[in-house]
Amino acid sequence: MTHRLAIYDMDRTVTFSGTYTGFLIHVARAMAPWRLILLPCVVLLMLAYVLKLLSRQRLKELNQALMIGVHVERARLMPHVESYADKVLATNLRADAVAQIARDRADGYRLVLATASYRLYVEPIARRLGFDAVIATDHLSQDLRYVRAKIAGENCYDTGKLRMIKAWMAAQAIDRTQTHIRAYSDHVSDAPMLEFADVPIASNPHKPLAKLAAVRGWTRVDWN
Repeated sequence: MTHRLAIYDMDRTVTFSGTYTGFLIHVARAMAPWRLILLPCVVLLMLAYVLKLLSRQRLKELNQALMIGVHVERARLMPHVESYADKVLATNLRADAVAQIARDRADGYRLVLATASYRLYVEPIARRLGFDAVIATDHLSQDLRYVRAKIAGENCYDTGKLRMIKAWMAAQAIDRTQTHIRAYSDHVSDAPMLEFADVPIASNPHKPLAKLAAVRGWTRVDWN
């Protein structure tokens, strides 16, 4: 094989818990503490999502507008993004996941972090962990002066994540037929990514993924 890829989901695969709400609270506390009084609205939006009144993408956009703002100057925001990455590494990493990342690197795999979380704060986390590439949800103003509470393209989730992985591989001139892929995830929404891999690994799987992994004969690992 010409290429080796190790593709990791992030939230609850590499980390113990989700990172998005923590990111919103971290930034709100640092930049505009008064926004913390809007947390009950975030809960109501989550309920609306559960009731299928909001899409997952729109939920993320509205939560960011509430807790950070509709548009925020990037220069003001980035120090808090970096400090949040430090916090994730200090308090929210599975040691066994970090060890597996090191083993994949030693085995010659190119490390890819593929996550529905925003590239804005995923890239600093990925950089600290030694990943080679990030595939993530982008802001509409990803490269502009202001960060807007609007997603560019699609949310990097479920079949959308697989489409984005394939698009990234095409952009990198990586031929799937000449590539060996290991993929790691905790959630059944990543079934398309896991099916795409040569070695699918259900990592700390929730019940639906654990059941699917058992049926498909996928490897299961339970990292601390």
